[in-house]
Amino acid sequence: MVLWFVAGLVTALVLTLVVINLSLGEKKIERQLRRHYGCGDPQFEYEMGTLLGPPIVDGNRCQTLVNGAQIFPAMLHAIASARQTINFESFIYWSGSIGQSFADALSERSRAGLEVNVLLDWLGSAKMDNSLLEQMKSAGVNVQRFHRPLWYHLGRINNRTHRKLLIVDGRIGLTGGVGIAPQWEGDAQDSEHWRDSHFRVEGPVVAQMQSVFVDNWTKASGEVLHGPAYFPPLQKAGEQRAHMFSSSPSGGAESMQLMYLMAITAADRSIDLASAYFVPNALTRAAMVKAMQRGVRIRVIVPGEHTDADTVRNASKANWGELLDAGAEIYEYQPTMYHCKVLVLDGRMTSVGSTNFDERSFRLNDEANLNIYDESFAREQTHIFEQDLQRSRRFTAAQWHGRPAGERVKERFASLVSSQL
Repeated sequence: MVLWFVAGLVTALVLTLVVINLSLGEKKIERQLRRHYGCGDPQFEYEMGTLLGPPIVDGNRCQTLVNGAQIFPAMLHAIASARQTINFESFIYWSGSIGQSFADALSERSRAGLEVNVLLDWLGSAKMDNSLLEQMKSAGVNVQRFHRPLWYHLGRINNRTHRKLLIVDGRIGLTGGVGIAPQWEGDAQDSEHWRDSHFRVEGPVVAQMQSVFVDNWTKASGEVLHGPAYFPPLQKAGEQRAHMFSSSPSGGAESMQLMYLMAITAADRSIDLASAYFVPNALTRAAMVKAMQRGVRIRVIVPGEHTDADTVRNASKANWGELLDAGAEIYEYQPTMYHCKVLVLDGRMTSVGSTNFDERSFRLNDEANLNIYDESFAREQTHIFEQDLQRSRRFTAAQWHGRPAGERVKERFASLVSSQL
């Protein structure tokens, strides 16, 4: 009898934890936004800088880095050039030569007397060899694992930090889609090396990037990083207007979805979306259809057969019908896994960072995006987007309606868990 009671208690506890983890928590945005202004209206920027949190600041310069061949040298150079502080946050950090290079660089700067803080997601860094952690810790690097499973905090295990941030001396920031793993090395030259983009930033917006890091560092460590070594006065570095904002289930979980909904609703001419994981919910799909009905061209690039998540690909394709029928152009990248996360709106605004176009990014993960309001930068991103289009294959409405029954079944089953993708 006692054994039955204990077994029932354990079962009830497990079911409770499952429900907590699968729950989306906060009340979600349930209605479409009404269109009050277009992307070119000053009200658009004003509200983007008000509703999403941090204001848009002038005087920034953002450099585009394409693929690991450009991204990793820039990140390692920034670390080597640090003189006071390094803050580094990543979802993926795996073993391999590039993981070793980062451990070596961070350890060297820590031994040189700098304050080096590394925040790694517990789940995302599960493939990281403990020797790399011990190397950094023995060199004095402050390492924290985000949401390491603890019996009294199991309810938060589904909340991961998906942010990718490197801030050096509070003056240089890097963000984008790259993880620290062998797949991101090279120049997307074959199916084993992924296509991705990252961005190096200077100017006043770096203080906002630093603030986003400090937010999660405080959650993980209980320590507040502050002072001029982390938040120095920042001078104008360029002509771009930008702001960095974040989302988290513990506060402002809807910020990312709100940003995309505001952008789609304000679009006048075009939306170009590079998305590694594209699983738009019904509300977002409806906003995209309305945009196309008023003449907005929508182009989306997603991974093709080279993907690290077949379930996501199936759940994604299940929802393409109404978008394709409304005129959306959806392209599947052919050479390798496509891991980019870039939105270009009307050739005016660009959003880059860690956020995927799915429920996990919108409501479950901690995410961070940099929005740049600059036509020259948007043109550059459009050019890169169109280069990727040349390596992609368009998927048509006719193909979607004519896909085999077996594919439809797989897509239907994948859709059942789309709230977790």
